[in-house]
Amino acid sequence: MKKWTSVFGKVIMCVCEIIVGVLLLLDPLGFTAGIIKVAGALLLISGLFSTVKYFKMDPVEAQKEQGLVNGLCYILCGLFCVFHTEWFIETFPLLTVIYGVIILLTGIMRIQWAVDMLRMKKEQWYLAAIGALISLILSGIILFNPFSNTIFLWRFVAVSLVIGAVIDLIVLVFVNQNLKQNKISDETKIDKTETDKTDLL
Repeated sequence: MKKWTSVFGKVIMCVCEIIVGVLLLLDPLGFTAGIIKVAGALLLISGLFSTVKYFKMDPVEAQKEQGLVNGLCYILCGLFCVFHTEWFIETFPLLTVIYGVIILLTGIMRIQWAVDMLRMKKEQWYLAAIGALISLILSGIILFNPFSNTIFLWRFVAVSLVIGAVIDLIVLVFVNQNLKQNKISDETKIDKTETDKTDLL
């Protein structure tokens, strides 16, 4: 059950990466603006929650947590994100750096995945290693930004996300097939052992 949950979580992450990549490819401005507004809304909700919590707490305890300061800061940041989305859109290089860092982090996660598979002696570890290497190379290109055209950079980011996710899905398919084969092999061995015991009796 735990293995199935782990695989399912990785599949969900891959699907989300593909969706983000496709949306960026279709409409980088609109998608990024939407993400910023959603982040702003979440900050507003968090700020309101912290502010309300501050006034409901005991004054001495509330003073220690500084809930009012945190709440007001979250609210201000949230309002800025919601009502000044164009400021973020104008700072394209900063946003591409953020996407580049995300791809870099997923690449580091894939290194962990590849090493785990190698230590467990799974044959497809090299596929995960290839995925990690590609992610690191793509994130490096994005972070150093050798492109003169901003739209081309956004498309490169989108394609990078999709490529990394597709490689991960391929690895998951192979790993899942191996798990099924090992399970069938183990069941066959158990059946054979039980048959041998019955014959002896």
